[in-house]
Amino acid sequence: MAFGTLKALMQRRESAQMDMTHGPLLSKILVFALPLALSSMLQQLFNSVDIAVVGRFASKEALAAVGSNTSVISLLINLFVGLSVGANVVIANYIGRKKMDAVRRSVNTVGLLAIISGVLLLVIGVLAARPILEAMGTPEEVLPQAVLYLRLFFCGMPFMMVYNFGASILRSIGDTRRPLYMLVVAGVVNTVLNLYFVISLKWGVAGVAISTTIANGVAAWLMVEVLRREVDPLRLRPKRLAISRHELGKILRIGLPAGLQGVVFSFANVFLQTTINTFGADAIAGSAASQNYEYYCYFLLTAFTGAAVTFIGQNYGAGCMKRCRRVFWLCMALAVVVTASSNLFFTWQSGPFLSIFTDDAQVIRFGQQRMALALALQFLACSYEVSGAALRGIGYSLLPALLTVFGSCVLRLAWIYFAFPLRPTFSFLLTAYPVSWVLTGIMVLTAWFVISHRKLRQREREI
Repeated sequence: MAFGTLKALMQRRESAQMDMTHGPLLSKILVFALPLALSSMLQQLFNSVDIAVVGRFASKEALAAVGSNTSVISLLINLFVGLSVGANVVIANYIGRKKMDAVRRSVNTVGLLAIISGVLLLVIGVLAARPILEAMGTPEEVLPQAVLYLRLFFCGMPFMMVYNFGASILRSIGDTRRPLYMLVVAGVVNTVLNLYFVISLKWGVAGVAISTTIANGVAAWLMVEVLRREVDPLRLRPKRLAISRHELGKILRIGLPAGLQGVVFSFANVFLQTTINTFGADAIAGSAASQNYEYYCYFLLTAFTGAAVTFIGQNYGAGCMKRCRRVFWLCMALAVVVTASSNLFFTWQSGPFLSIFTDDAQVIRFGQQRMALALALQFLACSYEVSGAALRGIGYSLLPALLTVFGSCVLRLAWIYFAFPLRPTFSFLLTAYPVSWVLTGIMVLTAWFVISHRKLRQREREI
């Protein structure tokens, strides 16, 4: 199956490129965003399948062990995911300016950066697994399995980084379909191996972690083979991989603030998870099951933030300022409609969706509480996610990162330490999410309107 898919991927080279600076925007944004959303969902599906398989065929402690690692994984990988966003913006901007030599240097830089990032994450994840989980107060009955899962999961980090950085290269030309096809193959591999390792071999959390690592390896292999056969200037030549200081500097200026925002954001969520852990294994398991649907809805949202940063990056480089403004409004409207619809649907059918992961009534009760407070209002995050992506598209990455860190992270920590002790219930703890989304949205939206008005006019004068 993988060889047939690879052959089909090879045949798509030039036809995969999208002209973002001319023609209708709505249809192109949808063509870009929907495969991107599905790709992110398939990556999350690896974790969902892990949780569902151990929840159904192992134990609720195993479910809690896998689910409690979600915030830790995000904490450790978000810095490098942010760097891939920087790579996407830089390459898209160069394409808009038709600087093909710079595109080649950027591709070679991104290829080597992916390998370095993956190796660093492998070492950090394996060494830091137990100290982090112990610091989070992971219950003793969950801790050994949680440590085992996290260490095995991070063995696949080099593969995950190669795929993610490679996907950022393809997204810069509007190609979100081929990365999706790669994940379809990897998703099938992950599901089949999960069932075999857990049900037949009784490997438990080790089985689901190993299957995810193998699936990430398949996705990385497909990505490398596609980029090695891509048309110039996006072709990946392994022997020419090298860091260009100039291109690395531009990638870091955009990607590092975005990555640090994700790290600090996840840091705040680690503290929330630590507080959730105090309610016991049932709360951890219920929260973990509910979070799966939060991630799926969030990936619908981030598909339009990905569209905003790429389309605005290319159009800003090409000097199409009116299209930059229109991209912002289209992405914001689409993100709100699609995210809110999915939020309400999953919340409405919370019982059946949670029962996919467990039949324990107490676990489902905790999951439904989280869905009613965090999931139902998640669309509020569109306000700062889309406007922050738009700012990155025109080269402003630090400001939205700082505003998001303050509005979401600082406020959530304040909620945990000052508000929660006054009313120490599971539901009141989760109220931190919608409150932080509203305040962060007000700040980042204001920043977009002020900066874009000045920056786009300045770019118009340059043209």
